[in-house]
Amino acid sequence: MQVWGKRAGVPVLTAPEGSDPASLAFDAMSRAEAEGIDLLMIDTAGRLQNRQDLMEELAKIVRVIRKKDPSAPHNTLLVLDATTGQNALLQVETFQKLADVSGLVMTKLDGTARGGVLVALADRFGLPIHAIGVGEQIDDLDAFDPSDFARALVGLDH
Repeated sequence: MQVWGKRAGVPVLTAPEGSDPASLAFDAMSRAEAEGIDLLMIDTAGRLQNRQDLMEELAKIVRVIRKKDPSAPHNTLLVLDATTGQNALLQVETFQKLADVSGLVMTKLDGTARGGVLVALADRFGLPIHAIGVGEQIDDLDAFDPSDFARALVGLDH
């Protein structure tokens, strides 16, 4: 995150490994508020729904930031890997319960995975798809376009 923050010209707050992620999130909210920053992204990457300890950390982050702002988080985007397949349904269901997921981002659509599970996710959960990742560069996160996605899904992307 620090590397991408530098590339994008935005500050990134970190804490020593082993620190409490909820404390870092609270500190980041305090700093953003003090500096008049109106957008704060809290990255909780690496959460797996089958790791109870990590899911408990996520729930704690949500509880702690709600102490500072009862309406937080204002948006919760779940980033899914296109190679995940049908397991994404369980991921969304689990994260939805803990963190009120409000939208999806699908990455790794530049490989062989087509991300067809997005159709099932949109149908089942009614969540908007905000963006798709088609590479590893800073400009490779694109706004989701349903028509383009459908064409690519059935092989008409050229």
